[in-house]
Amino acid sequence: MDQMQSDSAKQPWERQALEHLLLENLKETRKARRWKAFFRVLTLLVFVGVVLAIFDFRLPGHGMGTEKHTALVTLEGEIAASSMANALDINSSLTSAFENENSAGVVLRINSPGGSPVQAGMINDEIHRLRKLYPNKPFYVVVEDICASGGYYVAVAGDQILVDKASLVGSIGVIMEGFGFTGLMDKLGVTRRMITAGSNKGMMDPFSKENPKQVDMIKAMIDEIHQQFITVVKEGRGDRLKETPDMFSGRVWNGEQAIKVGLVDGYGTVDTVARDVFKAPDILDYTMKENFAERVAKRFGAEVGASAGKALLKMPDLK
Repeated sequence: MDQMQSDSAKQPWERQALEHLLLENLKETRKARRWKAFFRVLTLLVFVGVVLAIFDFRLPGHGMGTEKHTALVTLEGEIAASSMANALDINSSLTSAFENENSAGVVLRINSPGGSPVQAGMINDEIHRLRKLYPNKPFYVVVEDICASGGYYVAVAGDQILVDKASLVGSIGVIMEGFGFTGLMDKLGVTRRMITAGSNKGMMDPFSKENPKQVDMIKAMIDEIHQQFITVVKEGRGDRLKETPDMFSGRVWNGEQAIKVGLVDGYGTVDTVARDVFKAPDILDYTMKENFAERVAKRFGAEVGASAGKALLKMPDLK
């Protein structure tokens, strides 16, 4: 009997301890669930942020430009299909800039030594198309450090070309370059073995001796491209051009000299054009930006193809 009373006395205490233990366990479980949910949300937010940073879904000028502004597009670096200054991206940026009814005018800022005549020609053609579609929207080119060769090929499509007095402008010429290793191969006792179907398939091979007939063919080709360049410059500049004997020789002028010979129109910057010419000091950048995914794709895709092509034949550049 005493033992039963003793056991009965212990039961409430054991029950309370068990209930307390279960309650604490429940609290810990709920707390763990809350933290788990928190970290899931945090992980999702971080993932979304990384995806947006990598793929950059924004369009140039998107979400802005609802007020009157100056539209800016920047062409910087070598003009090439695999570079930031490629015709597809530049033309898309220019189209967005012209299409926005709130853009008072478009400024193309150029800082380029030149590049592909094909890419430069595509940009020049697109500018002329857009100017016909939007004849009342002024289009100015502003040169920073350099606007040479292919860069100038693009620039002559503008209503006005403005420079700094120390900017470098011109280089109206075409170059096709390569190397020859035949002398070194003779010294090392190395023999070139190349089998082709087609007498000109190995043209410009750096490990074979120069073929005078092929050199004449290449010279005729780049002379024709040079003449196309000259025609574009003359049509773009018109009566403003004060032609000199060395104007189309490939030489470069500084900004002050370029004004005197009519290659450009005067001095100016993006800010002065926006503020004083377009009367729209707010500047909106429409330039398409390259993101991480595109850089990876270009590195393992387009650049491989371009390197292979250049290894077979060095393409002419407007440089």
